[in-house]
Amino acid sequence: MVGLLVLPLVVLLPTTPTNAQSSCGGVDTAIITCDDNQGSGDVEDSGLWQLLIMAINILTAGVGVLALAGIVYGAILYTSAGGKPEQIKKATTVFTNVVIGIICFAAMWAFLNFIIPGGVF
Repeated sequence: MVGLLVLPLVVLLPTTPTNAQSSCGGVDTAIITCDDNQGSGDVEDSGLWQLLIMAINILTAGVGVLALAGIVYGAILYTSAGGKPEQIKKATTVFTNVVIGIICFAAMWAFLNFIIPGGVF
C-alpha cells in the first residue's frame, strides 16, 4: 500500500539537475542569469533587475495568498455568527480591509509600472 503512494513521487522526481549554474559578474549563480556579458549596459540584463522582478513576483503571490486567507477568515466569521451583530460587523470589517489591501497593492503595482521606463514586466 505504501509503495503505491511512494511510486508516483519517485516517477515525478527529476533525474538530472535542473538548475545549471551560470556566472553573473564573476559570481556563480543558480537562481538568476546575467546576460550582460556583452557589455550592453541595459538595466534589464543585470542581476539586480532580475532579483527585483523575482521579489515583486514573490510579493504578488504573497498578497494573493493573504487576501484569499482573509476572505476565508471573514467568511468563516460571517457564517458562524449565528445572528450576533458584533461578529457580523467584525466579518464585514475583515472583508473591507481585504478589498482595501488589494486596491492598495494594485495601485502600487500600477505606480511601479508607470514610474519605471518600460514597466516592471
